[in-house]
Amino acid sequence: LSDPIIFLVCLVITTCLLFLTVYFVIMLSDLECDYLNSKACCERLNRFVRPEIAAHCVISIVLLLSWHYILFLFIAAPFSAFLIYRLVKLPKDAIGMYDPAEIRNRGNLFRATRETFIKLGYNLCMFFIYLYFTLYSMIASNT
Repeated sequence: LSDPIIFLVCLVITTCLLFLTVYFVIMLSDLECDYLNSKACCERLNRFVRPEIAAHCVISIVLLLSWHYILFLFIAAPFSAFLIYRLVKLPKDAIGMYDPAEIRNRGNLFRATRETFIKLGYNLCMFFIYLYFTLYSMIASNT
């Protein structure tokens, strides 16, 4: 595949991840303000944890297979590895990444909100990086 198509695929996936992260921010802020109960919020968030990790892994694999090693090694792979590590590190009896019984204990809500804002910043930066590389590769392929 050509570089514009590869970066366009990464851009579309990152756009979806960006919207998903905004959804996470909204759900966590609703939980913090008591508009949602813990069980409903955690069910909604846990539903999208594995697809989010899968999308990050797809971006990493696409960059690896398209010979974009710098983007793969320094940007996409470490974040995907961190998300996979967090999923594997969960206790066996855990309901999911967001546990309704534990979300309000010991600052877990603050930690989850902080982590979601970090994901939002990461996805926003990656959106503009992939947008730049998409436009650059389209212009370079036309000349």
